[in-house]
Amino acid sequence: MLSLDGKIVAITGASGGIGEATARLLARRGAAVVLAARRSERIDAIARNIREEGGRAAACVVDVTKAEDLQRLLSIAVDQYGRLDVLVNNAGIAPISPLADLDTEGWSAMIDVNLRGMLNGVAAALPVFREQGSGHLVSIVSVAGLSSVSPSMAVYAATKNAVRTVHEGLRTESTDGVVCTTAISPGYVRTDLADSMADPHIREQTRKNMDAMGIPPAAVARAVAFAIEQPGDVEIGEINVRPTVQA
Repeated sequence: MLSLDGKIVAITGASGGIGEATARLLARRGAAVVLAARRSERIDAIARNIREEGGRAAACVVDVTKAEDLQRLLSIAVDQYGRLDVLVNNAGIAPISPLADLDTEGWSAMIDVNLRGMLNGVAAALPVFREQGSGHLVSIVSVAGLSSVSPSMAVYAATKNAVRTVHEGLRTESTDGVVCTTAISPGYVRTDLADSMADPHIREQTRKNMDAMGIPPAAVARAVAFAIEQPGDVEIGEINVRPTVQA
């Protein structure tokens, strides 16, 4: 039977939503988790709660736009647990708006967090994975832009699809079986992602859509667990996780 027992997993954006749900699920299934986010009080509390329930968990304050923070996160995982099996790149923001609004600060922020943050994770993880002979990179992407780009989501979809492209490139460079990659693309999920949206109309409409059709973060966490519990000769390259009612 497939199992997560003994897996060591670091998760960015773990202070809520998909990241928190993933940490809790993986810990219940036997993995040791290292939670990373900017909100220290929140990840400390989640890690403490996981330990109180019998799991193994640590916390590390991380800003994914800073390469040294990702390197420190992985060092903590290796120092505390002896290795790192999986890095889940989950941190992301969505200050979406029509291009005509010229929100260049929002564009830069999405590039820095959604794309550069993921690349910082790659740069920190690959040397660790190569040295120990195995490792799995998982990134939470999005269904945005898979078939068409919705109004106001051009830059957000661009950053997420860039992550998808990096994943495919890394997969083609890693056919020696040392590094596995999985890109998981959720549709509407009930999280606080809308809080990062500056436009009040878009923010409110997104919240309504999440309330009306959003699936729980645990649904995406199960997809993460499925991908990383596979044996070494199996790679789940991409998973799309949508509400059944989402077009």
